[in-house]
Amino acid sequence: MATRPTSTVFLLPLLLLSFSASAAVREESQGSTRNRRLGYFYSRSRGSCTPLFWSSRRESWPSKVLPDSAVASVFGTVVSEHHVTLLESAGGDADAGGAFSQLLRQGTAALLNSYARPGFPYAAWEVKTLLVQGMASCGAAEAQARRFAAANENCD
Repeated sequence: MATRPTSTVFLLPLLLLSFSASAAVREESQGSTRNRRLGYFYSRSRGSCTPLFWSSRRESWPSKVLPDSAVASVFGTVVSEHHVTLLESAGGDADAGGAFSQLLRQGTAALLNSYARPGFPYAAWEVKTLLVQGMASCGAAEAQARRFAAANENCD
């Protein structure tokens, strides 16, 4: 049984790493230039604005909202019957809880994105206002949860 020299074992990963690092190339595409880079090296991957992402705590939460803050203290008394923290709200079961829980889950992620992601389509005050308005009925909650989910999914 042949064994590889020790230097080959260490050089191969180093070589692969150097090729990955040099993958930021400039391309000419139909008269315009664009940068193509490997996502895991240079930027957050897609899905980094979803409730699941925020509940995983892979990124620090914005300093304006703490994960252990009660949802009622952030969104107001209209959600006071939901005795959970923002972290619990973001990490809630995606299929459980009905329209109001989905609105709270997506609204929590939208609020975090409004603070942490420049260019997010909603400002923090808009998220809070729209969430409160969405709590008026089950239909309004479903509709607003869908709008927040679309914004969260399409955010970079």
